[in-house]
Amino acid sequence: MAEVTIREERAGDRESVRSVIDAAFGGTAEAELVERLHADGDAEIALVAEEEGRIVGHILFSRMAAPFRALGLAPLAVAPERQGRGIGGGLVRAGLARAGEEGWEAVFVLGDPDHYGRFGFSLAAAAPFRCVYSGPHFMALSLGPALPAAGEVAYAPAFAALG
Repeated sequence: MAEVTIREERAGDRESVRSVIDAAFGGTAEAELVERLHADGDAEIALVAEEEGRIVGHILFSRMAAPFRALGLAPLAVAPERQGRGIGGGLVRAGLARAGEEGWEAVFVLGDPDHYGRFGFSLAAAAPFRCVYSGPHFMALSLGPALPAAGEVAYAPAFAALG
C-alpha cells in the first residue's frame, strides 16, 4: 500500500480538491462551500492527503463566531475508492493537532457521534452552546483551558448557502 502524506493545501490543489469532494459527497455543494470559505477568508486550516502524487482526501477548518477562538470542521472528504483506510482519521488528527498548535480553543463538528467521538468530540461539550445546528449531531472538542459555561456559536456565513 502506498504511503499517504498529509500536508497543507496549496492554491494549485484546488481543482483536485474539488474533484475529491464532489466524488465523496456525490454533488457540488460541499466543494462550493470550500471555495466560498477560502474566498471569504474564513478558511483557517486546509489539509490534503496525498498518495503517489494524487490528492485522495481533504479537510477544512473554518473560523466560527464564538466567545472564544473556535473552528468548525467541515467538510471532510476522502476519494470513494480510498475510504475505509484511515485517511479521514489521519486528516482529522492532523487538523486538530494544528488547531491546538495555533492556539484555537475549541473545534465544533456536525456529524456522526460514533465517528467523531473517537477523536474526543462529544455532544455534551457542545450542549451548552446555542447554534442553528444544535441537536443530536452537533459536537465540540475543547483544545485548551475550560470553555465558557454557555454562549452562542455560529459557523462562517458560507454555511448558510448549504440550506
